[in-house]
Amino acid sequence: MNLVLNEEETMIKDAANDFLVENAGPDHLRNLRDDPDSKGFSVSLWGQMIDLGWPSLLVPEEFGGLDFSHVGMGQIMQQVGCHLATSPLLITGILGVTLLKSSSSNHWKAKILPLIAQGKTKMAIAIDETSRHDPQVIQTKLTPKAGEYVLNGTKLNVVDGQVADSFIVIAKIPSEKPKETDDICFVIVDSNQKGISVKNNLLIDSRKTSSLIFSDVKVTDKQILKFNESSESILQKLLSTANIYLSAELLGIAEKAFELTMQYLKTRSQFGVKIGSFQALQHRAANLWAEIELGKSIVLKALRSLDEMDQDINKIASMAKAKTSKIAENATNEGIQMHGGIGMTDEFYIGFYLKRAKVSQLLFGDWKYHLDRAAYLSGY
Repeated sequence: MNLVLNEEETMIKDAANDFLVENAGPDHLRNLRDDPDSKGFSVSLWGQMIDLGWPSLLVPEEFGGLDFSHVGMGQIMQQVGCHLATSPLLITGILGVTLLKSSSSNHWKAKILPLIAQGKTKMAIAIDETSRHDPQVIQTKLTPKAGEYVLNGTKLNVVDGQVADSFIVIAKIPSEKPKETDDICFVIVDSNQKGISVKNNLLIDSRKTSSLIFSDVKVTDKQILKFNESSESILQKLLSTANIYLSAELLGIAEKAFELTMQYLKTRSQFGVKIGSFQALQHRAANLWAEIELGKSIVLKALRSLDEMDQDINKIASMAKAKTSKIAENATNEGIQMHGGIGMTDEFYIGFYLKRAKVSQLLFGDWKYHLDRAAYLSGY
């Protein structure tokens, strides 16, 4: 496996960096935070991403997309982390597209994928039902009734739920036989459909998630996505994809936090010298640099594994998420420590990276969850 970016992948990384330097960053995030009418992401930034074609990158050419690689899109997500960009790109442009591409429901592919490619629709994927990530807990039920179905249940921490045009809901269809396990299914429902209640929650990094309540929402068989493999397998692959891209974002957060800290060490004076000359701080900085370099390798390996459909993708994804979560945690915590008390003030940028890292670490499972998952998948 090649763990070096090729020319095309390097170009898209540099282009994403150049664009986000001008149009995102802590100052833009501060404005978003202070805006009482904020949707939890930058509407203008999302519009510019659409103009650049980012939502279409993973969409197959037959549906109006560019059919680009996960490695290429991963470079964009890494820069999203570096510059604290806020948009529906992860959920709609990556996870929504990935799930629809793997489905055998050609009707939904033909209907939704072109809209995603054009930036004309936003999706949300409703998975978790507990405060901490646990995809094994699925109490939401899709119950047969009068030739159709009714959907009932509650979903928490639904990213982009406040702006989604449609939801993909993970539910269970009760088994007709008492001793058989209920089947997992993926249901597409319109966000304006009767019986859906949405409550928005503000996160510490100024983004938003939603709590969804489904009360006797009518569903037809056509709204249930079909797949050529088990729904459990599809769910695990979807979560692995999410965590690999979050790993790329966390790597970008760690890189920028380290860069900001190094800049501060080179400019702040104490006892008549630059604090970067203190050997204790140099040791801590060297350790951070080495950890970030390791993070680059595992993120690139995980992204290439997605492109190559590696059979160990679930294990690789959890290893990447566990490692980059710890790297980002250490980079932002050390950044605050080396800045001193002033690092906690709103004037300095390092606090924004600390908050973003905390949210991205917890989304779809923190490092403890993924360390356990990687160990289990390794046979321990």
